[in-house]
Amino acid sequence: MAILIDQPEFLEAGFNKVDNVEKEMVFDGGFMVPQTNSFGYTFRDYHVESERQQGVENFYRTNHINQTYDFVKRMRKEYGKLNKVGMSIWECCELLNDVVDESDPDLDEPQIEHLLQTAEAIRKDYPDEDWLHLAGFVHDLGKVLLHPSFEGLPQWAVVGDTYPVGCAFDKSIVHHKYFEENPDFYNSAYNTKYGVYSEGCGLNNVAKVNNTTWPPAALFIIRYHSFYALHRSEAYKHLMSEEDVENLKWLQIFNKSKVRIDVEKVNPYYLSLIEKYFPAKLRW
Repeated sequence: MAILIDQPEFLEAGFNKVDNVEKEMVFDGGFMVPQTNSFGYTFRDYHVESERQQGVENFYRTNHINQTYDFVKRMRKEYGKLNKVGMSIWECCELLNDVVDESDPDLDEPQIEHLLQTAEAIRKDYPDEDWLHLAGFVHDLGKVLLHPSFEGLPQWAVVGDTYPVGCAFDKSIVHHKYFEENPDFYNSAYNTKYGVYSEGCGLNNVAKVNNTTWPPAALFIIRYHSFYALHRSEAYKHLMSEEDVENLKWLQIFNKSKVRIDVEKVNPYYLSLIEKYFPAKLRW
């Protein structure tokens, strides 16, 4: 996935620990921010041999060649209309049952199980932050754009690591070499440190049109959980606002798990959270 940063907004294509963070920090109207990522960074290793590695690399080659500034602007305009379908969060989750993310070297189970694995791992370590459990559950719902109900976009246009377009592609982005086949790589308007942006312009222009009552940190997590160049390698920090720095602390505890989940057993809990934080039907 790619992101665009309109000025001052960020356009995205589909850190190591933060220094000097208190063990717990009050943020977002009283929510407590833990210091550590309890799951570590043992997943998404693109250098370990596996049966899926070649397919993953082929995916990123196509992704990096085609995710241009102009393409992302067109997609953002089209899907920002939210006029494709009306459905509930749970209905959207069910559409993902047949989706396997071609960009992920670890992920070979149905998407709904992946969502619940992530959510339950967070719930185990942070039982009092129900909004965070729900963030784990819905964090990958953007993959619904692969479904025919949303015109069935190709995988390279939907999944994969998040990174900005409209400025230089940082070398920490996985399979960076394939950006050399992207026309923006040679465009002087886009291939500098700041490109079309300015220092501290902010990553925070997240659309909030479905009347969710989530805290801002939840929206930040949904948009940037795959922005590995930022929260693992500290790239693009020069584009962050003060609010981004605060919200980034939550990504230190957000990752995924491979523990098998009894879907039927946990369904009622997540249905109750969806009802608490979202309207019955959303515009997609």
